[in-house]
Amino acid sequence: MNEGMSWEACVRDLERSCQTASISTAEKAAQTRKHVDAQVQTEAPVPVSVPPTSLHDDPRLAAFLRRVEAMVIRELNKNWQSHAFDGFEVNWTEQQPTVTCLHTLGYPPAQGQGLHVTSVSWNTTGSVVACAYGRLDDGDWSTLKSFVCAWNLDRRGLNPRQPSAVVEVPSAVMCLAFHPTQPSHVAGGLYSGEVLVWDVSNPEDPLLWRTGLTDDTHTDPVYQVVWLPEPRHSHRFQVLSVATDGKVLLWQGLGAGQLQLTDGFALVVQQLPRNAKLKKPPRGETEVGATAVAFSSFDPRLFVLGTEGGFPLKCSLAAEEAALTRMPSSVPLRAPAQLTFSPHGGPIYSVSCSPFHRNLFLSAGTDGHIHLYSMLQAQPLASLQLSHKYLFAVRWSPVRPLVFAAASGEGDVQLFDLQKSSQKPTVSIKQTQDESPVYCLEFNCQRTQLLAAGDAEGTVKVWQLSTEFTEQGPRETEDLEQLAAEVAT
Repeated sequence: MNEGMSWEACVRDLERSCQTASISTAEKAAQTRKHVDAQVQTEAPVPVSVPPTSLHDDPRLAAFLRRVEAMVIRELNKNWQSHAFDGFEVNWTEQQPTVTCLHTLGYPPAQGQGLHVTSVSWNTTGSVVACAYGRLDDGDWSTLKSFVCAWNLDRRGLNPRQPSAVVEVPSAVMCLAFHPTQPSHVAGGLYSGEVLVWDVSNPEDPLLWRTGLTDDTHTDPVYQVVWLPEPRHSHRFQVLSVATDGKVLLWQGLGAGQLQLTDGFALVVQQLPRNAKLKKPPRGETEVGATAVAFSSFDPRLFVLGTEGGFPLKCSLAAEEAALTRMPSSVPLRAPAQLTFSPHGGPIYSVSCSPFHRNLFLSAGTDGHIHLYSMLQAQPLASLQLSHKYLFAVRWSPVRPLVFAAASGEGDVQLFDLQKSSQKPTVSIKQTQDESPVYCLEFNCQRTQLLAAGDAEGTVKVWQLSTEFTEQGPRETEDLEQLAAEVAT
């Protein structure tokens, strides 16, 4: 700075110089950015008025479409008429990968006595499961104190060791069946031969009706009870009982707390339809012991009996022939058998009629085999060996036409899907750790993902089934029809 220059002139000169540099730099930078923006705009797509160059050879594509048009329409028509997905319903819920145990239920006083769970039953709402305590091994259990227990699975704070209802019974209970419409009424059959009906919602006085010990009462253990609608009053129900004394009896509850015999049948050897494969009965033996019963879902008069002799019997409530028996009865007893099927290698413990086909039923016995029969022929359509010990129960699924479950003497619950294999179970569930027998099982018809099973340890386990056992697959009904059409060789 010149010495002769004033201080004000110096400042003015500096300010002027600084402003010029700053403005010049700023303007240049801004202009550069605007220039870049302008370049982006110039890369816009070709205006719509200019058609893009075609990537296809239009004449050749049109010729191809004309060539395949008839074939595509033919296939579309074929698919439209197909029934492959009839009955298939889309389920958007998450798929369950395995079978899981939801509840392990038991009554310690019964388990402390060494009692077995001999039967399980779901009530009509599907929320309550009941079990019978008794014994299925050899012995006289007619005066054995036992129990009927029920658990409401919807109850808050469910205690698996404390049933919602407990009924004390003076004899071993062999079987149970909840009423079809009354959620708290349950029928039971005793080792002593009696049949009783309880109201488990009234713990102080649960007994509604009983047969008492009369000439009409069974003289052997009652192995199954079933509720049936009355022929002329479909809203009223009777109890049918089967026992090893050879009688099949129908009972009606009266106001006085009594079950009165209204109809009955007797199984007599001489009146059974002949089957070449049956062994001759021991001399002097006339009655055939019944061990299990199942009714057709399509004909309310038609039922199948399992027997101590190992052969199933096709029977009818409409049978008219009088039974040739000397057993005392207040009503005439009739002979119900129409067809004798080829036998198992030992007594039958369980039978189950298909809910999806009028002619198919399953049987399970002490020979460890499941037999699949058609009502139309004596020979089984198939025979599956599931166990080297006894099989105590078999049940068709209420929702899957080709699925059934079996309870084994080796402690397993086995689930079969005949669509996947006709020879081995799809899933085998270990119910008991010490391989003690599983005696009974029942699907829940309302909550179809649930299956209850009872065992020799006095435990009821409630299993939640995976979705593969509850969702009907395509063509499943057709596959069942094809299975039923097969002729046994």
